[in-house]
Amino acid sequence: MSDNLQEQMMRTIQRTVDALQTDVRSLRPYGARGIELPMPNVKRLKQFVMLCRGIIFPGYFVTDAFIPQSERYLTGVNVEQASLILSSEIYAALCIYEEDSEKIDSHSLQVKAQGMAMKFVEGLPELRRMLNMDVEAIYDGDPAAESYREIVFAYPCIRALINYRVAHLLYKIGVPLIPRVITEMAHSETGIDIHPYATIGSRFAIDHGTGVVIGATAIIGNNVKIYQGVTLGAKSFPTDKDGNILKGEPRHPIIEDNVVIYAQATILGRVRIGEGSTIGGNVWVTQNVPPHSKIIQDNVKKDAQ
Repeated sequence: MSDNLQEQMMRTIQRTVDALQTDVRSLRPYGARGIELPMPNVKRLKQFVMLCRGIIFPGYFVTDAFIPQSERYLTGVNVEQASLILSSEIYAALCIYEEDSEKIDSHSLQVKAQGMAMKFVEGLPELRRMLNMDVEAIYDGDPAAESYREIVFAYPCIRALINYRVAHLLYKIGVPLIPRVITEMAHSETGIDIHPYATIGSRFAIDHGTGVVIGATAIIGNNVKIYQGVTLGAKSFPTDKDGNILKGEPRHPIIEDNVVIYAQATILGRVRIGEGSTIGGNVWVTQNVPPHSKIIQDNVKKDAQ
């Protein structure tokens, strides 16, 4: 490259760097006052998720040989490692939400992060109980499933549900940002998109799963089964007087106990699907459905029977 072209290239790079400094300042990993902040580390969060999977289902999500006699010891090691990673990542997430402070109280945020990590560890036995029931529900409802082990090893819905239940617990504890990162990991891995704020009861089964979408304010009861392509979404977004979308408003469906929703069904808005109902495939629902109804293509435009 000639000296002239090299000088032009350097000037071009300098102009580009200057231009990049003036854009999207709100997305930078430091606050409005220029305070340098730690950022959550996606690679470490993936490691945390894999540790949680191994804790909940020992022997299934490990690369080394699993020795049953060492299960208690290995579980202790994994729980300790997961808690250390989680505490560090929660601290980074908390710092982001302190970005406008003149001075961040690092010690207080570290103590808060450690307390949240401890609450998460205390919740692990209940997480395992819920996920065991999910596995049982999937096995009971799938004639192709030959064992519980097959479901844990092979079914993408279990990976998605582990991530969701881990993320939902973190959300209930008050952890910012990280729950959404964890569920989006499962979304990328499985094609199943469950918002961490959604509330899902016990014995939840997803058959096949690709394309499932469950919105943030959805509420799902116990013993509910859904198939691929089901959407539990919002019909519209409430706004304030200036036209800005209101955050946190209930806008997704309520699915009561013992409901089955077949493939590609779309249920929108804050509607209630009554207990024991069946929603057929490719149906579009935007109104309440009474308990023990059966909504299929032939009568979707009629009142629920």
